[in-house]
Amino acid sequence: MPDESPVLPIETLRRAPKVLLHDHLDGGLRPATVAELADATGYAGLPTTDPAELGTWFRRAADSGSLVSYLETFAHTCGVMQTEESLVRVAAEAVEDLAADGVVYAEVRYAPELFVERGLSLDAVVEAVQAGFTEGTRRVAANGGTIRVATLLCAMRQHARALEIANLAVRYRDTGVAGFDIAGPEDGFPPTRNLDAFEYLRQNNAHFTIHAGEAFGLPSIWEAIQHCGAERLGHGVRIAEDIKTDADGTVHLGRLAAYVRDRRIPLEICPTSNVQTGTVRSIAEHPIGLLAKLRFRVTVNTDNRLMSGCTMTSEFAALHETFGYGIDDFRWFTINAMKSAFIDFDARLALIDDVIKPGYAALT
Repeated sequence: MPDESPVLPIETLRRAPKVLLHDHLDGGLRPATVAELADATGYAGLPTTDPAELGTWFRRAADSGSLVSYLETFAHTCGVMQTEESLVRVAAEAVEDLAADGVVYAEVRYAPELFVERGLSLDAVVEAVQAGFTEGTRRVAANGGTIRVATLLCAMRQHARALEIANLAVRYRDTGVAGFDIAGPEDGFPPTRNLDAFEYLRQNNAHFTIHAGEAFGLPSIWEAIQHCGAERLGHGVRIAEDIKTDADGTVHLGRLAAYVRDRRIPLEICPTSNVQTGTVRSIAEHPIGLLAKLRFRVTVNTDNRLMSGCTMTSEFAALHETFGYGIDDFRWFTINAMKSAFIDFDARLALIDDVIKPGYAALT
């Protein structure tokens, strides 16, 4: 990598089959939907109700260089997602938007505890979102498209509800919930604060990923893997701090980096978001180039499409422009992601063989 192919038109990148493992439901609303739901639900906190201005505001507010400041923008999206109707609409539109961007499989995550301010139960939140995903999938199929969406339930790491949310994930795993995650401020809230939840999940043969290696470094990654048993790393980009490169280009992997690579632990990397939160200074300096070259299990993701003003297509385009990645590279990223998904092996294999490989073959 890269394969140094010629410049790829944006439409070619949009047509490429994509797999998305790290996308937050409350970070991907359409600006117009935020404004309309604020009006419908009586939420009065928006900085503006003009959709174009609102989209710009979210992107500028997220360009803070701080994860804590970045997370503050979610007060507004969560503020308009406190009713069943709102949750169904947001979830259905997310599926439509992802399918229009060429995504054929997505795991969309959210924290149910953030949507109970107006009296919804955790179960009602999950059922409303699942209804929305079902409706969105139906609309995509009616228009001749295809997409499969699974759900990850998040617990907020600064709260004390992780075990409760883990139980919720297990109870709904036969109706579309594929796994569990912890999200929120990483610095000061290590993964081991929620160790009981991860023990419960392992005992119930349930899948989980952990936000680690974004706002905090190697100790967070080490705890997530070695204490909690994370199957994937949400972001995980700071594993690069355990890799040293000599002046002559010789690369040395530390013990943790070598373990992550050897065990093929997937990295849910979100390039644009990582720049916004100050994890890296620019796309050009993003460790994804080194990690991909060293053949870590790298996947490409959006994180929060509204706040970052991004899509999977725009993330691919940025990597193409910066690193020269071509169709073969994006096929590699996509198959990496599909291999790492939390659905059953047969379903993963079918998507790789019947959808992803033929889709990329058609582009070349």
